[in-house]
Order: sequence, then C-alpha cells, then structure tokens
Amino acid sequence: MPDPAAHARLLADYCLDVRPGQQIVVRSTTLAAPLLLALQREILERGAWPLLRPALPGQDETFWGAARDDHLDAFAPAELAEIEGTDASVRIEAPHNATALADVDPARMTRSARARRPLREAASERRWCVSLWPTPALAQQAGMSTGAFAALVSRALFLDRPDPVAAWTELSERQARLIERLTRAREIRIEAPGTDLRLDVSDRTWINSDGRRNMPSGEVFTGPHESSAEGVVTFTVPASPSGVSVTGVELRFAGGRVVDARADAGEAYLLETLDTDDGSRRLGELGIGTNFGLDRPTGMILLDEKIGGTVHLALGRSYPETGGVNESAVHWDLVCDLRRSGRLSADGDAILVDGAFTAG
Repeated sequence: MPDPAAHARLLADYCLDVRPGQQIVVRSTTLAAPLLLALQREILERGAWPLLRPALPGQDETFWGAARDDHLDAFAPAELAEIEGTDASVRIEAPHNATALADVDPARMTRSARARRPLREAASERRWCVSLWPTPALAQQAGMSTGAFAALVSRALFLDRPDPVAAWTELSERQARLIERLTRAREIRIEAPGTDLRLDVSDRTWINSDGRRNMPSGEVFTGPHESSAEGVVTFTVPASPSGVSVTGVELRFAGGRVVDARADAGEAYLLETLDTDDGSRRLGELGIGTNFGLDRPTGMILLDEKIGGTVHLALGRSYPETGGVNESAVHWDLVCDLRRSGRLSADGDAILVDGAFTAG
C-alpha cells in the first residue's frame, strides 16, 4: 500500500495547504482508515480541525434503495451548512464495491444531481481535493492484484520519488510550458481510429492541473467554445460512472451538440445522461493527460483521465476559470486513448503523436 503518512503529508501540505484554525472535512469509507487516521494527525499537527466523515459499507446502496421522491428532489440543509461553514474538504475514493450502484435507475441519479447543484456550487468556492486509497474493489475493477494496483497508485502519486512535492512541482513546470504552446491555438483537432473531432479553443484559458485539487493529477485542460465541436469521437477507455459500466462510446457532434450517440455497453445510461438538461449534450472540458506514472486504464476516472498520452472530453458543465459557460448538472469525463495510433494538433501543428509529446 502507499505509505499513509507520506500520502497524508502530501494532501495536507501540497493539496490543501492546511492552516491553523481551519476546519477540514475528510470523506471516505472505512477501508481508507490508515490514510484517514494519518491525515487526521497531520491536520491536528498544523493546528486545524479534522472533521472525519467515514461511510459505512452499503451506505450508498441503502440510500438509493430507500430514497423517496422528496430525497431525490432536495438535499439535507445541514449538508449546505457544513460546506458553507468549513474551510476545505478532501474526498478519498476507497469503495467497498466499485459497481455497487450499477442497478440504480440512471433517471434517479440525474434527478438527484439536478437537485444537488447548489451543493456543488457552494463546494467549488472553498479549497478542495480528491484522492484515493487502493482497495480490492478498485484493483478488481482495474483487472489487477491489490498489490499491483497499490504500486500503480504509489507511482501515480509520485510517492515512489525521493521528494514527492518536488516531483509535482517539476510536473507543474512541464505543464506550464505545454500551456504556452496551447494558449496560442485557435483550433484543436483530435484524430484516431473512429475519431476526427475539431474544437475551437481560441481565447479560452488553459488550466495547469498539477495535483492541487486531484491527487494524483497530471493534465492541462480548458473549456472549448460551446458551439464548436464538429465531427466524431470514439472513447476507447471504459468508464464506470456511479458504478455503471459504459464501454465503446461513440458520439457525433454538429454545432457543438451531440446529435448521435451509441455505446457497446451502458447505452441506456449514456442516453439518459445526455438528456439530463440543456447543457448535457455540449462539451464543458477538453483535457490532455500528462502523468506517465499511469500506464494502463483502471476504470477509475480520477486516474484514467490523467494517463500520459490520452485526451478526455467532458459532457456537461464547464469550469468557469477556463472561460467556459456551459451549465449542466452533468460533468462526465470520457477518455480517448491516443497512445497507439492517434494525433492531437493545434492549428495543424502536432502536439501529441501516438502518445508522445512533440518538441516545441
């Protein structure tokens, strides 16, 4: 397993920058107890207040099985009060069962997502971070032994480096240089088998995602112009939103909107998500993965969207800091793997070819 003390220090210092007197909400499951306890200690040693919120096995399944209409169309006021009354939050993914919600009606999930929008907006105003702790369920989802998956996570976190913070600082600098190239671009084109998509990114801001919010991270991203997407894209990396297996997604865009969609598996979830609201058929994000500590898909989007040599597109909500204005209850990242046969270009100049960044 990753060293919980080193992982906790990375979260407390590099990601959250914990200060005396702050109140830090920490959410995970009981399987992440080693990291939760280590993070509790690190937060306390910095003079702040750790507010641990460990979830029980079966807690989410029980909610979705028992929730009434009024639970789907609202949220507990105390949830909003906690967000507004605390300084930062960290969520550590550590599921007991990665597909626990596979049988939940997608319509119920999208209905609840719409109702909980005020919570997401309030949470975005404070400092936050998302990380993970290896569990047997995540290892099974990745098709790996628990030990091999834990080693992959350690590499992705740069905990195998002598100085993880220095390693993340170096990655941030490399990504800054990549952003310098991309900032000048007007059109991004993505080409791969089953994919030929053009996006207008002129005058949009590229963000350096260097581990401050997602740990691990390793991507640069922006919000393409909402009416610009033209062409087709095939997402070759399987997705598991809310534990639902979705594979072989193919989308066709015209005027920025998805006008045709299919999937080899999980098509009902895909179509239901696309019909969530007015913004769910438009793109809110284009991201480019740069973390070469990740060398294979795992079924977990926190990791897969960061794989070096891939690109991802998010249906739905834009991040305002990019200049994107698309609004939606949805933000669903889907990954297109360019490592074997693919190309990403900016105004005709190759940026990424077969998974390797070009000089420039």
